[in-house]
Amino acid sequence: MIKIRDSNMKTISIMTKFAVTIVFICTFMLLFGCNKSDSISVKPLTSEMVIDQTNRQYTFGIIYPMAHPFYEMITQNAQKTADSIGSKLIVKAPDEANLEQQIRMMETMIKQEVDAIAIAPIDAEALEPTITKAISKGISIICFESDCPNTGRSTYIGSDNEQAGIELGRVITEKLNGKGMILVQIGMSSMSSVEQRLIAMTNYLEKHSDIQILDVRAHEGSSELALTDLEEMIDNHPHFDAYIAMDPVSISEAVLVWKAMGLNRHAIAFGMTHEVREAMINGQITTIVYGYEQLWGDHIVQSLLKAVKNEQINNFEILDISTVTKTEIELLPEF
Repeated sequence: MIKIRDSNMKTISIMTKFAVTIVFICTFMLLFGCNKSDSISVKPLTSEMVIDQTNRQYTFGIIYPMAHPFYEMITQNAQKTADSIGSKLIVKAPDEANLEQQIRMMETMIKQEVDAIAIAPIDAEALEPTITKAISKGISIICFESDCPNTGRSTYIGSDNEQAGIELGRVITEKLNGKGMILVQIGMSSMSSVEQRLIAMTNYLEKHSDIQILDVRAHEGSSELALTDLEEMIDNHPHFDAYIAMDPVSISEAVLVWKAMGLNRHAIAFGMTHEVREAMINGQITTIVYGYEQLWGDHIVQSLLKAVKNEQINNFEILDISTVTKTEIELLPEF
């Protein structure tokens, strides 16, 4: 019989326990382990890891029809709201109204993978494919000033353009006591908002007055053409009783002409800006019909935020139409 010393027995026992432990660990890894593709890296919990992703910084794009102080006012209002919610704004505008440039700006923002875009479409039909493309890539779209409703855009922000046209017609009829001759200037004839205002105003005048529209000119976003057209209309119809400017560019050029020629005729403007306010105080503008455009920027950014968060949003967000005269303008708060 072979005897084994106790010390060796203890050694064997320890080795046996160690072997069992190794087998257990290997079995555990086989049963519950992860391959490389499913590996989980455990890190200490930090403040950055518990940030609510719904409050992350979003990037919003805004595309205007053209560069103009009217849109700068909207941008200033939008930037304040964007800063307050920690969002970034990318703002683009052609130097003068240009459909191809608007499309390229949209394409660029799609490539940049912005979260949402607000656009005032120059031509709704022409922009439909690009807007639809952006939506298909998960980019929320809202329209303002002029709508593009057949695209699945989230909402439209702006004036009720038909109501605006009716109000313009009412104001002109009141100023001229239902009789007289007027000149009309519009911006981009392809914008649905412009067409809606013009048709509504014309229909109102035909039904409720004997006022004659002598001439209607569309400058298509060109300041130079707006000035030339207005001077030509005045030369052709020196006995006109009133002038209606239906867009910001027309208003700007009319103020210059009224100053230069010292005209004492009714000049009615659609849209409120710092420039229009000053022109009314100085006597170049008789009446302003406006849709609270100075507040559009805030509404645009708030709607973009709702859209990307999939919160409830109205299909239309229509701001009221108001009218102000010279005796009332100084009572309005600054903006």
